[in-house]
Amino acid sequence: MSGTAPAARTRAARVRLDRWLWAARFFKTRTLAKAAIDGGKVQLHGARAKPAKEVAVGDEVRIRVGAVVRTVVVTGVAERRGSATVAATLYAETVASLAQREAASAARRVARAGTAAPPRRPTKRQRRQLRALVDG
Repeated sequence: MSGTAPAARTRAARVRLDRWLWAARFFKTRTLAKAAIDGGKVQLHGARAKPAKEVAVGDEVRIRVGAVVRTVVVTGVAERRGSATVAATLYAETVASLAQREAASAARRVARAGTAAPPRRPTKRQRRQLRALVDG
């Protein structure tokens, strides 16, 4: 009987990568998490992984969502999605990742510094002119 207890403990300390990403609130659904993994946007220990790959405490996961790239270390595993405060305890972002993300954010802020939102929506005629300009 005691021979199965460590195996059960080990199994409970590991969870599927797609399920962990969903529980840690990086993606709204497991389907989106699976699609990101299949698309190569999620790496486990620097290598592409499959959705069923199991994650344990101490694993390093690199996640790219749009322009944002995060490198996190797994600090907890959960099979169920909980509140945002619980999800925040499942990972710790690395210092290098946090600095890189802040630098990218500052660069995007500087790039759009001179641009301002138009005062109103373009008219139908203006939309046609813009479309003609873009389509050339």
